[in-house]
Amino acid sequence: MKSMLYTILLVILAAFVGLTIWLWTPDIGRSKLEATYLRAPEDLIDMGGFRLHVRDSGNRGAPVIIMLHGFGSSLHTFEPWARALESEYRVIRFDLPGSGLSDPDPSGVYTDVRSMELLQQLMDRLDVQSAVLIGNSIGGRLAWRFAASHLDRVMKLVLISPDGFASPGFEYGRRPEVPAVMNLMRFVLPKTLLRQNIVAAYGDPDALTEETLQRYHALLLAPGNRLAMVERMRQTVLVDPEPFLRKIEIPVLLLWGEKDAMVPASNASDYLRVLSNAELVSFPSLGHVPHEEAPEPSLAPLRKFLAK
Repeated sequence: MKSMLYTILLVILAAFVGLTIWLWTPDIGRSKLEATYLRAPEDLIDMGGFRLHVRDSGNRGAPVIIMLHGFGSSLHTFEPWARALESEYRVIRFDLPGSGLSDPDPSGVYTDVRSMELLQQLMDRLDVQSAVLIGNSIGGRLAWRFAASHLDRVMKLVLISPDGFASPGFEYGRRPEVPAVMNLMRFVLPKTLLRQNIVAAYGDPDALTEETLQRYHALLLAPGNRLAMVERMRQTVLVDPEPFLRKIEIPVLLLWGEKDAMVPASNASDYLRVLSNAELVSFPSLGHVPHEEAPEPSLAPLRKFLAK
């Protein structure tokens, strides 16, 4: 009996070890990632102890647009928009620390306040006095918080499915409970599992291409990025948006996919209720990342807004 039990335990242990080895997802070296996703070495800017991945393109004498990506994403999510706009504007995009090709922040701080400090430092570094801010998801939250705190440095605001209002599990003034599975992600991140999470951001699952999925997966495997993503989630403390939003009098464009499964499109009414100079364009068939899922249709209202 003992022998049989011992054999069963060995089989279970072997199966567990085998499953762990099969699912284990190691980091990818930064040099290898840079060979694929870095446009030029000068796009890695030293911010005092770590490198920030920045793409600064377009007409240097034109109005400036700064694009802020969402959680787990990178500046590449705006690639089609940037290419379309850079003949008329100066377009700046950057990877938040611990995202894309940017190094993790050596301070270990991933709060909104820290991100806004870096945005201000980058604008100063690039000699940008004021800009149009475009932000998706948490990038949208950073955009409206920055605009409210730096009224003289933001000309217009474009919020794409912006995060910020409280929801179940994300209350004002409290850090969220990070699910245990997020901690496991530091060691296990099969592409098939990641696909299930990214496809939820799309209104049409078939719109997620293998190339886009591969980019998300590879950049998340940059050394330190998975830990940074967990820390960014753990350190996020939502503030009541209304006092901030009421300060914003510049023109604001809200872009929202009606099939958004991450930040409900119904949240747009909260922004419209508080913002004094905002308009909404919604897309019936799109999800959380309309700029990535359908770049051309979602770009049309942006062009009109920028031209006003």
